Amino acid sequence: MSADPRLARSRPQQQQPTAVPPPPPPPAEPQPNVMGMDGTTNTPPPGPVVPDDKFKLKFCTICASNQNRSMEAHLQLASAHLPTISFGTGSLVRLPGPTITQPNVYHFNSTTYRAIHTELAQQNAQLYAQNGLLNMLSRNLNIKSFPERFQDWIPGKPRLDHAEDQGAPGTEAGIVDVMITCEERCFDAVLEDLHNKGGRLNRPVHVFNVDIKDNHEEARVGGKAILDLALSLNEAAAKEREVHGESGWTGGGGAARDGFDEKVPEILAAWQERWPNMPALWSLAWV
Repeated sequence: MSADPRLARSRPQQQQPTAVPPPPPPPAEPQPNVMGMDGTTNTPPPGPVVPDDKFKLKFCTICASNQNRSMEAHLQLASAHLPTISFGTGSLVRLPGPTITQPNVYHFNSTTYRAIHTELAQQNAQLYAQNGLLNMLSRNLNIKSFPERFQDWIPGKPRLDHAEDQGAPGTEAGIVDVMITCEERCFDAVLEDLHNKGGRLNRPVHVFNVDIKDNHEEARVGGKAILDLALSLNEAAAKEREVHGESGWTGGGGAARDGFDEKVPEILAAWQERWPNMPALWSLAWV
């Protein structure tokens, strides 16, 4: 097995081949390497990083179970130093089981990625290593502690207990500027829930859907596409604020915010030309 350099964590050295590595230790300081979903050891070039002294939009990535697609996107955005949180929209966390009719089912907001990793490794280490679930969970537990459900999220509620999450700096106030879902049914669920929540903060949020198949390889590619969109949006927002100032930005008014909102369709159209195989949707909503 090899390592994904984006999630550096130390692992005990194996003395002899085993079916699957044990779950990594709790995250401490970032290191150069960690196991990737497919166990590769290659070291990809470092990705783009937004300087900490530059303006940054706050992002939220969302899929069904907050396990694969949203977590890969979460990782890539956080690695670019963009404030990021992530969620799932399902009623329960569902992962593949021994057969298609026997999924592994867990509760959101309480069952940790580490606990799921341990349980699946005990059930059938060979199966869940072969289908990539154990490596996926190893990645996830180094990003944050547990899968979260979008419908249980309270906009504006401080996320101080998430200080150890990757991408946490900037998300402490529990607000976001951009939400990116990975499947149309998740997009619909997000818009419905935002409507039900009533927009009590009176704060605009751009909601996108980037359609990504729910497998490990497509999640990686989709994560790159989402990062590309996020960087384009952030660059446009920063430029508008440099020209017009930040007055009225938070409340969705003012020249900078108006200019950014007007440019979003153009940004999405240009992004879609770069990623023609990933159909996208967009809507403006309120939190």
